[in-house]
Amino acid sequence: MMNPISNLNKVFESRVRLGIMSALMVNDSLDFNSLKELLEVTDGNLASHLKALEQNNMVAISKQFVGRKPNTTYMVTNQGRIEFQQHLGALEELLKMK
Repeated sequence: MMNPISNLNKVFESRVRLGIMSALMVNDSLDFNSLKELLEVTDGNLASHLKALEQNNMVAISKQFVGRKPNTTYMVTNQGRIEFQQHLGALEELLKMK
């Protein structure tokens, strides 16, 4: 039997990244301020975790202007969706271990 810990994805080890991915999995997209309020983190903390997720192709970014203000929106990529579901599956397997 394979060790379920080996199926955990290091990209999702941070509680902030876990929160970002969880929020984006149940929403088509969320903007930066919505994620910041939901997760109760600072701008810099959120930005660094979003950058790590983007660099690993877990989230995609859309930048546009709403009126005169820039608005950055994030969504889960297909790869991100698959890898996050695998990560959650590995966590479930860990919980079932005796």
